[in-house]
Amino acid sequence: MLITYVLLFALTMLIHELGHLVAARLCGVPAPELGLGWGPKLLDVGVGGVRFKLHLLPIGAYVRLDMRELQTRPLSQQVFVLLAGVLVNLAAALSTQGTWFSLMNYLLAATNLLPLYQQDGWKCGMVMLRGLLERRSPLVEWTFTVTGALVSCAALASLAIKYY
Repeated sequence: MLITYVLLFALTMLIHELGHLVAARLCGVPAPELGLGWGPKLLDVGVGGVRFKLHLLPIGAYVRLDMRELQTRPLSQQVFVLLAGVLVNLAAALSTQGTWFSLMNYLLAATNLLPLYQQDGWKCGMVMLRGLLERRSPLVEWTFTVTGALVSCAALASLAIKYY
């Protein structure tokens, strides 16, 4: 059961990052690397100009985007690339309703939408704030980051209390 859970979770993270990768490619944003896991590297293979890396610990995943190039794109493309992982997880969840895989995809999508530092929701919030202000504002960005973290933690804590 544990092995099945770990493999399904790894697959959930992988399709999330593949969503970002495909969206980046569609928008012409370079994405030279996609990794699954942390720790020592087990596998490193290049396919279509992308280095795919598998690490020992199946915790976390990432796609390395050219952020400078992404920031030159229209706001709609930036948001599309940043939310593509969540959209793919929602599609996977809907297409596998009633399974553990569906639940994992819903959970990954929901937690990635939170405005927690470095999550997709936070990144989209930052992009939209910068677009709205037409510039960077350290005060606004730090306020958003701290407030987003507090609100996210409060929401997660209230859910935990409600269901336990």
